[in-house]
Amino acid sequence: MLTLRPYQREAIEAVLAARRSGERRLLVCLPTGAGKTVIFAELARLARRQVLVLAHREELIDQARNKISAVLPGEGVVSIEQGALRASLEAKVLVCSIRSLHEARLTRLLEGRDFGLVIYDECHHAAATDNLRVLRQLGAFDSGWTGTLLGFTATTARGDGQGLDSVFERIVYSKSLLELIDAGFLAPLRGFRVRTAADLRRVSHGAGDFREEELAEAVDIEDRNALVARSIQELARDRRTVAFCVTVRHARHLCQALNALGVQAGVVHGAMPSDDRRAALKAFRDGRLQVLTNVAVLNEGFDDPGVSCVAMARPTRSQGLYAQCVGRGTRLAPHKQDCLILDFVDLSELSLCSLPSLFGLPRELDLRGAQVNDAARIWHGIMLDRPGFELEAGALTLPEIQARAQSFDPLTLQTNAEIRAISGNAWFSLGRQGLGLHFERKSGRLSEALVLKRAERGKKWEVSLDGKVMDRFSRFEDAVQAVDYEIEQMGRAVAASARDDAAWRSGPAPAAPAKLVEAAHMRHGDALRLAVWERLVGGSPGPAPQRAALAVAAKPGNE
Repeated sequence: MLTLRPYQREAIEAVLAARRSGERRLLVCLPTGAGKTVIFAELARLARRQVLVLAHREELIDQARNKISAVLPGEGVVSIEQGALRASLEAKVLVCSIRSLHEARLTRLLEGRDFGLVIYDECHHAAATDNLRVLRQLGAFDSGWTGTLLGFTATTARGDGQGLDSVFERIVYSKSLLELIDAGFLAPLRGFRVRTAADLRRVSHGAGDFREEELAEAVDIEDRNALVARSIQELARDRRTVAFCVTVRHARHLCQALNALGVQAGVVHGAMPSDDRRAALKAFRDGRLQVLTNVAVLNEGFDDPGVSCVAMARPTRSQGLYAQCVGRGTRLAPHKQDCLILDFVDLSELSLCSLPSLFGLPRELDLRGAQVNDAARIWHGIMLDRPGFELEAGALTLPEIQARAQSFDPLTLQTNAEIRAISGNAWFSLGRQGLGLHFERKSGRLSEALVLKRAERGKKWEVSLDGKVMDRFSRFEDAVQAVDYEIEQMGRAVAASARDDAAWRSGPAPAAPAKLVEAAHMRHGDALRLAVWERLVGGSPGPAPQRAALAVAAKPGNE
C-alpha cells in the first residue's frame, strides 16, 4: 500500500467531496513530481466500478500501470489497451493510450464494461479535437452520465490558448510549486541566466509560442550551441542534466558540442525506435551519459528523480511548456540537494519564460545560482511592503532589486536616487505609472505636472501639465528634465515652489469632510501626493489615517 503525503490525502478528499456535491468533471492541478499518479492510484482503489485511465505517452501508461498495480495487487487487476495490446474484460482498471482509441476501438472497449471513473493524465491536452471526441463517446458530457471525469495536470495553460473550462467544471484541488518546495516535498530550484547573441526578433510567433522551424534556424547555430555546452560543462559539472531543444537537428548538434568538450551526452526524440530510446534512457540512469538532449519527449511522462540540472536551450513563451520542462528536475532523490536551471537568454522583444517568471518574479532577474523560492519570498515581501514599486526592464540581481526597493518609499511616495540625481524638485513616485510634481504657478494657485508611462513603443513617457498633454519622450529622465526646464522659465518664485522645502507644502491640507477629519492633520503637499496616487493608481499605499486624506480635493488649480 502506498504511503500518502498530507496534500495527496487532501486532494483525494477534495475529489470525493466534489463528487458527492454532484460535480462530475473535476480537475486536480499539481506540479510535476507531486505524485499525481499516486493520488489517482488510491482513487482507483476506492472506486466501486471499473476505472479507465487515459494517457498520451508510453511512459505515462507504464507509470500508471505500475503505481496502480502496487495499490491493487493481483493478476489481471490492471490491464493495458494500446497498439496491439487488448485489455482484459475482467480487469478493474484499464490504462489506455488515448491515441489508440479511434471510434470503432472505443466502441468495442465500452462493450460489457461499466466505467465509473475516467482519469485523464496530463489533461491539458483534453481540449484538442480528437481528445474531446473520445470524452464525448465515453458520455462525459451527457446529462445522464453517472461517472466521474477526473483530470490531472501540472499546468492548465495550453499552447494554443484554448481553455480547459469547456471540458472541466472546476479545479477542486491545487498546490503551487513554491508551496511544495517550501514544504520539503520537491527539490529547491537554483537558477543561472546565460545571455546569448542569438536574435529572435524576426522569428514568427502565434498565440502560444514561436514557430519551431524559424526558432531552430535562429538558435541552432554553432556559437550558441558551444556556449550552451560550455555552460553545462562549467555550471552543471557532475549533475545529471536534461537539455531541451527545438528540433531533432538542434538536439543532435548540441549533443555533438557537448561530446566535443568531453561531456558524455546522448539524444532522445519522439521519432526514435522505442528500443533505442529505452537504451538511451537506461544509459542516462546508469550514469554512462551525463546529459540527454531531447525534443518534446522528456517534458511529459519522464520520471527520473536523479535529474539535478535542466538546461533550457529551447526559448519559449509558453509558461505551461516551461513549467513542464523545469518539472523534470523537481523530484527528490537520495543525496540530491537541489536542481539547477540554466536559462539561455536570446535577443527578443517578446516576453520569454524564465525560472524567475515561473514564480511571479521579474523575468529578467539574474539569480546567479540562488534559490528561486528564497528570491520569491523577498520579492513578494517587497511588493507587500512597497506597493507601486516596479522595475524598469533590464537584467538585475536580487541585491540590486533590494537596494532599489529601499530607495522607494511608498508612504511618502519619494522617488529613487536616479531621479534625485538629476532633479532638485519634489518629484514623487507613482510606481509603474510614472512621476508627479506640484508647484505654485501663481501664489496660492497649484499646478500639477505628470510624467506617465504609456503602452506605446518609442516615446512612451508622456508629459502633461494641469491635465493637458504637452510632449512625449523616450526616456523618463528626459521628460523630468524638460518639465524642470519649463518651470525654471516661469520665474524664480515658481521654481522655488517646486522644491521640497517650499513653504506651501508644510501648510495644513484643505478642509476635509467631517468623516475624514484625519486629513486635516496632514501636510498640504502630502495630501496632494496621495490624492494623485489614488486617482491614477487606484489604491492608497498608506495606513488608514493617510487613506482618509485621499478624499481631499487635490485638483490642478485648487486654491
